[in-house]
Amino acid sequence: MDRRKFLKTAAVGATASAAFTTNLYAKTTKTLKICLSWPKTLPIMGEGALWFAKRVEELSGGSLKVKIFGANELVPALGVFDACSKGLIDGFHSGPYYWKGKNMAFSLFSAFPFGMVSDEVEAWFDFAGGMDIWRELYARYNLIPFRGGNTGNQMGGWFRKPIKSLADLKGLKMRIPGLGGEVMARLGVKPVNIPGGEIYTALERGVIDATEWVGPSLDLIMGFQKVAKYYYTGWHEPGTILELTFNKKKFERLPKEHQAILEAASREMHSRIFNEFQYQNAIKLQELLSGKYDVVLGNFPDDVNEAAKKATQEILNEYANKYKDFAMVYDNIKSFFPKIRKWTDTLPKWYLDIRDKGFIVD
Repeated sequence: MDRRKFLKTAAVGATASAAFTTNLYAKTTKTLKICLSWPKTLPIMGEGALWFAKRVEELSGGSLKVKIFGANELVPALGVFDACSKGLIDGFHSGPYYWKGKNMAFSLFSAFPFGMVSDEVEAWFDFAGGMDIWRELYARYNLIPFRGGNTGNQMGGWFRKPIKSLADLKGLKMRIPGLGGEVMARLGVKPVNIPGGEIYTALERGVIDATEWVGPSLDLIMGFQKVAKYYYTGWHEPGTILELTFNKKKFERLPKEHQAILEAASREMHSRIFNEFQYQNAIKLQELLSGKYDVVLGNFPDDVNEAAKKATQEILNEYANKYKDFAMVYDNIKSFFPKIRKWTDTLPKWYLDIRDKGFIVD
C-alpha cells in the first residue's frame, strides 16, 4: 500500500471519528423563560421559583435551563397568562384565581371560601380528578399547568379599622381576588384586584381600606403592620394552590426527559414552598405576638362568618347554574369533598382537639 495514501486516509478517518465523538457528547442547551406575578426577590414564592430554575439545571446536567423574570420585568404581573398562551414566554408562576375573567371555573383550582384545606385539596388534585380537569380546561388556552406551591390556610386580612360587626364591612375597599372577593362583595365590600407589589402603597395612601395577602410569613415582610393595625384570621382561602404553567405546544416539543425533569422539579418546588410557608408562618406569628407592632389579632365576628357562609353557597350555586365549566369542576369537588371532610373530622380534627387540651411541650 502507498504510504502517503494510507496516512491521508487514516487522517481523514481520524478527523471524522473525532467529529463523531464530539457531536455524540456535545450538549445542546435549551433555555426557558418563566415570568412571575410577583417579584423574583419575594421570599418563599419568588425565591421558590429561583430554586426551581437551579434544580432544573441540576437534574438536566445543564442541558435545560430556566431564566426567571419577576413581575413587570418582561410582561405585566397579571399579563403572564396571555403572554404564555400566545407563546411569548415559555411559562409562568402565578395563581389560577387571577384568571377567573377567562373562565370562572379557574377560581376553583386555587381555593374557595370554606373549602378544602391543604392536604384535602392535594388529594383532590392527585387522585380525585382535579388535575385532569384543570389541564383539560387550560388546554383550550394552549397551556399545561403544574402545581407550583401551596400557601396553606391564608389569613383574612389587614384592616385600618376594627371589624366589630357585619355593618363595619359596608363600603370598604379591599384588595381580595377570586371567590373570596365575590363573597366579600356580597357582604358590602368593594373588592379590588391589584398585584402584590402595589398593595402596600395603596393601603398606606388610603386607596384601599383593607387587604389580604397570605399570612404572617409574607405579610410582615410586606410591611402591612405599619399601616393597618387589625389583623384577622380567615376562611376565604383555606388551602391555596399556586401554579407553574407552561405553553402547551412548547412543552410537548421538549424531549421526554426534559418534560419529566420539569414535572419532577415542579413537585419538589411545590412541596418546598408549602413547607416553608408553614415554617415561616410559625416564626412570624411569634414575632407578631411579641407586641412589637401593636397589632390586634382576632377573628371575624360571628355575623360576618355566617353571612359569608351563606354568600359562598349562593355564589357557588349561581355560577354552577350559569357556567358549564364551573359546574363540571364544582360537581367533581362536591362528589369528593364530603368523603375527605368526613376523614378530616374523624381523626385529624379529633386529634387536634385532644392535643389542644395540653401537652408536655407547652
